[in-house]
Amino acid sequence: MTRSGGDRSRGRISRRGLLAATSAAGAAAVAGAVGGNAASAALEGDRARRVGERSIPFDGAHQAGVLAPTAAHGWLAAFDLVPGATARQMETLLRTWTRDARLLTRGEPVPDDDAMTTGYGPSTLTITVGFGSSLLRKLGVPVPDPLAPIPPFPRDELDERRSGGDIGVLLTAGDAIVVAHALRALTRTARGIAQVRWQMGGFNPVDGVTVDQGTTRRNLMGQLDGTGNPKPGDPGFDAHVFAGHDSDPAWLRGGTYLVFRRIRMLLDPWDALSRERQEQIIGRRKDTGAPLSGGDEFTPIDLDAQRPGGGLAIGPSAHVRQASPAFNSGAVILRKGFSYFDGYRPDGAPDAGLLFLAFQSDPRQGFTRIQQRLAMADDLSRFIVHESSALFAVPPGARPDGYLAEDLVKALPG
Repeated sequence: MTRSGGDRSRGRISRRGLLAATSAAGAAAVAGAVGGNAASAALEGDRARRVGERSIPFDGAHQAGVLAPTAAHGWLAAFDLVPGATARQMETLLRTWTRDARLLTRGEPVPDDDAMTTGYGPSTLTITVGFGSSLLRKLGVPVPDPLAPIPPFPRDELDERRSGGDIGVLLTAGDAIVVAHALRALTRTARGIAQVRWQMGGFNPVDGVTVDQGTTRRNLMGQLDGTGNPKPGDPGFDAHVFAGHDSDPAWLRGGTYLVFRRIRMLLDPWDALSRERQEQIIGRRKDTGAPLSGGDEFTPIDLDAQRPGGGLAIGPSAHVRQASPAFNSGAVILRKGFSYFDGYRPDGAPDAGLLFLAFQSDPRQGFTRIQQRLAMADDLSRFIVHESSALFAVPPGARPDGYLAEDLVKALPG
């Protein structure tokens, strides 16, 4: 290989000349910088290993994805039974998915594994399965009243091709490859019984990336999202989240209902607003998440608080006011979500927003009640569009010696 002309041309310094001209002090500085980078890389490697080694057991009273901490990566897929699929094949699918889920959530390969995650740990993988009303009808099982279709709302622009489904599968983990591998494994197992109807992926901040912010994530509007979410141990938490009504079948007791909505954010019009106007629409400060009624992020909102110059601190159409249990007959839902950014639409607007997930004991008294108010009276509704929708009954967790939805299978006709 010919050397650079730097050795022969005036005014140009070769790599060898530059190294020769470097002072001892400069060399020491370079060495220090390299050492610092190496130490930083070692710390990052340790953090990554800790994330990868974490696991969440698949078996339990509830499916793990319901109460698991917010994950960095999520994928929601809907499956439809193939024509002619039988109840016995559905049982086989659930047994096999349970076997595979136990392996995957321990970071172990499944039969005929594709080796996509060789060397990876479980990375807090959770796999949560629910059933649409269409599946229950195909199996000849009575549809619980809370699984009635979600009614249409003003401003909905739902794409039926990306809505509904016989089976819903939510996968979450700290690593995107782990999630993709799990979905791929379940899809292979389902061949001949169920096929993917639609799938969508999203993201949250990676564990440890935030600085002096706590654990509340930001959405693509720049707002802290999830501050007021209920927590296990809160008064009435189980009654709000888990199924147990007289109208719920025995196979669903201890389970829950999952509402999914793909919500596109109109980011360009939103970004054109002043920060003050954005905060008025939400009812919280954008930097700290504190309610406009005062305090810090976790201070309870005071809907009666007044501004110094007069008028409500949290306006009549602010999102936090319209979404509060006080304005929705006490309705409470356990919200989760993942941001998505799927490039740009033909008009140049971002195709981006929120994959919204809500667990509750009865969608009619939870999500539907809240959304009916938000669609009509919430200023934020002018900056979002609901584009996909699905509702699934999520059975309780599997017993260690059993399989997912075992009680439903035992209740199948014939």
